Amino acid sequence: MLQCDVLVIGSGGAGLATALLASEKNANVIVVGETYPTRSQTCMAQGGINAALGNISADSPAQHSIDTLKAAAGLASEQMVKRLCESAPETIFWLDAIGVPFSRTPDNKIAQRRLGGTANTRACYSQDYTGLKILHTLYDQLLAHKIPCLNERFLLELAVDDNTVKGAYFYNIREGKIETILAKSVVLATGGYSGIYHGYTTNTRQSSGDGIAVALQAGAVLSNMEFIQFHPTALKGSGILISESARGAGGTLINQNGERFTDELAPRDQVSRAIWQELSKGNQVYLDIRHLGESFIDEYIPQERKLCLTYAGIDPVHEPIPIAPVAHYSMGGISVDQNHMSTIRGLFAVGECANARVHGANRLGGNSLMEIIAFGRECGITATNYAQQCAMPQSLSDKHVSNHLQQLLDLPHKQNFYDIRTETGTLLYQKAGIIRDKESLSIAKETIESYVAQLPRMGILDHGNIYNTNLIERLKFENSLLLARVILEAALFREESRGAHFRTDFPTQRSEYEKESLTLLEKENINTRFQEVAS
Repeated sequence: MLQCDVLVIGSGGAGLATALLASEKNANVIVVGETYPTRSQTCMAQGGINAALGNISADSPAQHSIDTLKAAAGLASEQMVKRLCESAPETIFWLDAIGVPFSRTPDNKIAQRRLGGTANTRACYSQDYTGLKILHTLYDQLLAHKIPCLNERFLLELAVDDNTVKGAYFYNIREGKIETILAKSVVLATGGYSGIYHGYTTNTRQSSGDGIAVALQAGAVLSNMEFIQFHPTALKGSGILISESARGAGGTLINQNGERFTDELAPRDQVSRAIWQELSKGNQVYLDIRHLGESFIDEYIPQERKLCLTYAGIDPVHEPIPIAPVAHYSMGGISVDQNHMSTIRGLFAVGECANARVHGANRLGGNSLMEIIAFGRECGITATNYAQQCAMPQSLSDKHVSNHLQQLLDLPHKQNFYDIRTETGTLLYQKAGIIRDKESLSIAKETIESYVAQLPRMGILDHGNIYNTNLIERLKFENSLLLARVILEAALFREESRGAHFRTDFPTQRSEYEKESLTLLEKENINTRFQEVAS
């Protein structure tokens, strides 16, 4: 049985940044991931990482905070936003120092571009591969520091006693066995949940909110789960992300008649709704970058051209890109305090799986990469400080976890859960998507509850031990249904429109709802309430 001071679950940017700082403080760290670090969702963050460097135009952390708070629509903590924005320049310099190959200006400063919803040119970038370059650099550092990274382990359950985390149970996908890791502190960096909009998302299948679901089942409080951001520009029919960098570079949104219909650099919720309205009229919508020219596209946004050629068979140098908005980012997550600790002692959360109260009702493009690095570094320190005050937990039994897995394997295969997974993605997109109302949300809630009732009929066909992806996908599907219930309950509860949450039956923002929603699981019942946004 393995043991460590700090157990980091998730090997994307947030997890690796956390692990590096914990290791620097001499903590014994283990990183565990469902897949490999270089396959994490961080690689999909293309456009840039926000920091008020002022290399292109005048800027300041104060203006960065103003832009962030404006987008958050009253649901962010001014203190946490200020902390994020003031630490952003130092975070960029740290990334630069460890080798992130940022694009440069002619005088060798870090290049910056403007993204939507910002007053200034602020996003530092590396062509349109920013997240990937950051992630690969962090992974290089992880290897250099000889921090162990256990790949292909699926999180089954957190070990919690007296509201204190003791470690976690994993399923070794490669070998088909349960593994237990004891830890003084545990950090969840498992990513967001917009992948449950299956078929209508920019996210990978790993982004089904498993860490959030496991935390909820262990007794942690979730917050603002109704807030899902829909990215305006994904390739129509595939959900492949076309980065905001394309609009930041001067790309325009047009319909089939060549008419522009919105401000391309407005906040993402506004742009997505404008596109949705065009599509609802029966129009086609395109992102047009032809006027930028082939040499510019190949130098500054080469990935967008490659994606269009590969997945749509079109060359954006010569023809406009057919697009549609899809689920992209989840603002809600595990509720954490200023030290990034959840309501369970010793359980920390960072990155998209956490609600650190910096995005509120709507996230600015470029702020997600900054959050995972800046707050990941903070979390590495606070999780280590906590661990230094604790004794190593005693040995844990995995018998109950093993019994649960066996019960799942014994279920009859009378209903194909893959079909229901597809139906769930379509249902959520249509009924709890860009535009919502009580009737559509209620229909979705009733349907999801019927799917939950059918779970005992949804067994699996593969009972093997080695790389049983059928088993893992079934476990993920059950987690996604739990989170769908939470999302719908919170969305029904919030009778207003705010940021990314837009209801046609309550189209305005209401002052009495300038509060965060909190969700707790009590004897399988989902209980949601509102409270003032924590400072």
